[in-house]
Amino acid sequence: MPATFLPYPRGPFLALFLVCLGLLGFGLYLQHAVGLQPCPMCIMQRYAFVAIALVSLIAGIHGPARPGRKVYIALILIAALAGAGVAARQSWIQLYPPEFAECGPDLAYMLDSFPLAESLPMIFGGSGDCSVVDWTFLSLSIANWSLLCLLGIAAVAVHQLLRRR
Repeated sequence: MPATFLPYPRGPFLALFLVCLGLLGFGLYLQHAVGLQPCPMCIMQRYAFVAIALVSLIAGIHGPARPGRKVYIALILIAALAGAGVAARQSWIQLYPPEFAECGPDLAYMLDSFPLAESLPMIFGGSGDCSVVDWTFLSLSIANWSLLCLLGIAAVAVHQLLRRR
């Protein structure tokens, strides 16, 4: 039996954990080093990646048998599809921006208008405009890349759920 770098069943889950960790790290880099403020939809997509990463880490540590793998994969699929739905909506908004921003007020307005106790949850929810494309790579926005990554994760999850062996 050949030795593999990522032993089954733990390896694929741990690899997915590392991928999500890298994507979240890149998002934090764009936020803190480049200065791009995330919008509420961006934050919701981050939640999806965090959920996928946590489930993957738990599954990787647990190393479940077949029935347990199916449960973990189903949870990953649900989080990926929820995040993909948000990313698809944001991509649509970026393609066809509304006349008025739908994502809420900016950070300065929230801090000036509300006490800190009320502002903190709103700040954590993001303050950027969801329709603005601040950064692109290969002509795709962050929301587009997030959508592709989440759909890729969902496709692999569906494949794993439907596979016989």
